[in-house]
Amino acid sequence: MKNTLIGALAGAMALAATGAAFAQDNSVTLQLKWVTQGQFAGYYVAQAKGFYEEEGLNVEIKPGGPDIAPEQVIAGGGADVITTWMAAGLAARERGVPLVNIAQPFKQSGLLLTCRKDMGVETTDDFPGKTLGVWFFGNEYPFYAWMAKLGLSTEGGDDGVEVLKQAFNVDPLIQKQAACISTMTYNEYGQVLRAGLTPEELTVFNYRDEGVGMLEDGLYVMEDSLKDPAFVEKMTKFVRASMKGWAYARENPEEAAQIVVDNDMTGSMTMEDQLYQVQEVNKLTEGSTGALDEADYQQTVDTLLSAVSPDNPAITKQPEGAFTHAVTDGL
Repeated sequence: MKNTLIGALAGAMALAATGAAFAQDNSVTLQLKWVTQGQFAGYYVAQAKGFYEEEGLNVEIKPGGPDIAPEQVIAGGGADVITTWMAAGLAARERGVPLVNIAQPFKQSGLLLTCRKDMGVETTDDFPGKTLGVWFFGNEYPFYAWMAKLGLSTEGGDDGVEVLKQAFNVDPLIQKQAACISTMTYNEYGQVLRAGLTPEELTVFNYRDEGVGMLEDGLYVMEDSLKDPAFVEKMTKFVRASMKGWAYARENPEEAAQIVVDNDMTGSMTMEDQLYQVQEVNKLTEGSTGALDEADYQQTVDTLLSAVSPDNPAITKQPEGAFTHAVTDGL
């Protein structure tokens, strides 16, 4: 009887362990680049509509913020996969955090330089002598590449531009502290319009149109993780469900915006703002299958290599092994 009980107990423990391992093997922790907002609608939609569950995945979505660097989170074991811009991913790789791009949901880029016409900016010829607001923390590289392409110094003076290290708001443009500021199509540009300026009063430059575009929100994992075929399979399921979420968001922007608002634990997001953001982000994911376009990748690399940053270059050499199609080939 005793042996029977012990055997039954051992069997139950083994079964429980197997179940725990199965649950663990199918868990995915996603670390976002920024706070909960329409920028990440596809992931929240995939979770809310059961697309991850259909793939047998248990996905945790961790919001980011100004004090959270996704590259550090995943390097420390706090996430399986992260969203980040390619500039940050490649810079981290060169500095010893071996990140690999496994998918690229954002086909287009949303980074803009938004300028006031009443401060004398209508073309790039008007930049000299002006103060331009620039985001840092890895977002400055396309700006410095652009200024290098234009032959403009970033040290100020009549023949160069004055760089204002811009916070993540639009105040410098509204208060005329800068002639131009950094904005995203789906976020700060809308804030500028809501502050009272009209499109007719603005000159807007899209970095991609200027030949210095960079790939933005992609999905990245640690290189060692890709040595495990089970992990690759799990990421394929994750990407497939995520892309299904993005497709659903494009077809149902109002529902997607409401899902984002429902997931905002701060209570600061409004339906109006998130609908605008989802609609604009949908333009950036349009046409993406999830697979990285190698021509877009190379443009990003070329932009980064040409960026003359006074603080810290993003990369100093052509990256190797920075992306893989192993995940998206299985979609």
